[in-house]
Amino acid sequence: MTLRQELNRYIESDFTSIDTDRLAHLGEHRKGKVRDLFLGPDEILMVTTDRLSAFDVVLTSIPCKGAILNAIAVESFRRTEDIIENHLIDMPHPNVMRVRRAEPLLIEVIVRRYVTGSLWRDVEAGTAGVYEIELPSDIKKDQRLDELIITPSTKAEVGIHDEPISRRAIVEEGLVSKELLDETCEVALKLFARGEALAAESGLILVDTKYEFGLIHGKLVVIDEIHTADSSRYWVADEYQEHFDAGEPQRMLDKENIRQWLIGEGYMGDGEPPVIPLDVRLDLAEKYAALHHKLLGEEFAVPPGNVQTTLYNVLDA
Repeated sequence: MTLRQELNRYIESDFTSIDTDRLAHLGEHRKGKVRDLFLGPDEILMVTTDRLSAFDVVLTSIPCKGAILNAIAVESFRRTEDIIENHLIDMPHPNVMRVRRAEPLLIEVIVRRYVTGSLWRDVEAGTAGVYEIELPSDIKKDQRLDELIITPSTKAEVGIHDEPISRRAIVEEGLVSKELLDETCEVALKLFARGEALAAESGLILVDTKYEFGLIHGKLVVIDEIHTADSSRYWVADEYQEHFDAGEPQRMLDKENIRQWLIGEGYMGDGEPPVIPLDVRLDLAEKYAALHHKLLGEEFAVPPGNVQTTLYNVLDA
């Protein structure tokens, strides 16, 4: 059976919801866009589902997305723990991370090597000035920047759009102190450099990525997920220049594929979203699996049984 056939089989029981009553003993439940959290006094169980969000709206599900994201995040934490501590304790199930509880910073730190995605849309709309970063006046879509830039955003609740913001405004609005923000941004640049190098070893370009940080006993740690297909953009390296010179879209192995499909359907987060066809969902699942293969050096194996059954067996123990 091909990977696509396996994913198609799995999609009939996509892991999108959780019996919270059954897992009430794990702690207070909070539902995020793609994760369900169970909060204990010092630890959190982060259950990564197959839910897909884009433009801050939960839209549908992508088969095996949760397990793929989790695997990449866990390995990425391990590959960067010499740069900064993270919140990971262990992975008791392919869809679950057990993490230390942190006080999250109220911002997201987005590091960019290329002008693309939401930043390019801001450039086209004339709104990129919100970041208070000087970009070349003749910048082109998908152009590589000589130096990394940071374009932060606020961290909004589920169903509310994150808002772009400058580093100056973050400090002035009291979201994060200047000293802590400077430390956070310095660490983010180091994390990106590591992710960029690891991607290059796999024949990929790490285009941009989002980091979230928190404090544990006053010490800065990286939290949530890093360098996954949901939090990052990846392009195929040896095809970049040809596509850029021709003004063609890059070959992407990340969530930007679904964003571009949605934009083509006239949807950018407002109003009623279009129904996402099965083929589009399977195409994105295959791209996530391809990224898993390239970054981790092993093919993703579609689980043979029902994810919820195995998850409850582990978490009920």
